[in-house]
Amino acid sequence: MEKEVFSMPRIGDKAPEFKAITTQGEINFPADYSGSWVILFSHPADFTPVCTSEFMTFASMEKQFNAANCKLVGLSVDGLYSHIAWLRTIKEKIEYKGMKDVEVTFPLIEDITMEVASKYGMMMPGESNTKAVRAVFVIDPKGIIRTIIYYPLSLGRNFDELYRVLIALQTADVFSVATPADWRPGDDVIVPTAGSCGVAKERMESKAEDVKCYDWFFCTKKLDKDTVLNKIIKK
Repeated sequence: MEKEVFSMPRIGDKAPEFKAITTQGEINFPADYSGSWVILFSHPADFTPVCTSEFMTFASMEKQFNAANCKLVGLSVDGLYSHIAWLRTIKEKIEYKGMKDVEVTFPLIEDITMEVASKYGMMMPGESNTKAVRAVFVIDPKGIIRTIIYYPLSLGRNFDELYRVLIALQTADVFSVATPADWRPGDDVIVPTAGSCGVAKERMESKAEDVKCYDWFFCTKKLDKDTVLNKIIKK
C-alpha cells in the first residue's frame, strides 16, 4: 500500500483531527479542547536531555498556561510505556534549574506510527527520518492554527516566548489590535491600518492622548497591563 501523504498545515487552517492514546488516556483532537487554546508540541525522543529540560519547564509553567485558558499537549514517536517510564524518571530523579519532583500531568501522545507527526509536518527528513523536530502549534478555541514554530533537534525552546505568543494572540483578538516587535502586556499596541483616506486624515489630525501616529499607516495606542491581563487571565 502507498503511504498516505499529508500537506503541512498552515496558519489559518483547521487543526488536523486525530484520535490518540496518551499518558492521560485517549484524546480526540481538537474536539476535546473546544473552547480552549492549545499548545500542541512535539519532541524528538524520550530520555533525552534537551527534551527533559523542556518537559520540566512546561510542567512547571502549566498552571500559568492554564490560567490563560490554554492546555498543553505533547507528542513524540516513542511508545506509551517509554513515555510513562521517562516521566516517572523526571519526577523521581531529575533536578534542573531549581525544578525537582516535577510531575507532568498534561497528556503526552504515543505516535509510534508517526501518523500525527506526519499530519502536522513534524518529520523533517533533513534532520531525522525517525524523530519529530521541536514543532509548536498554537491552536485557538475554534480549532484554528494561529501560530507555527519549528526548532531543530539541538535547540531547546524559549518558554517565555511561547507564553508571550499566547497572550499576544489573545490580546489581538480581544482588543482588535496588533502587537509590535517585542510586545509585552503594558506596552503600546498597534491600531489597525486606516482603510480609507478619510480615516487616515482623521488619525493624523486626532488629538487623542492615548493614540500616537508616526504616519497614517503606523499608529499606536496605550493599553495598560492590568486591562490586558484582567481580560485574559483567570484569577
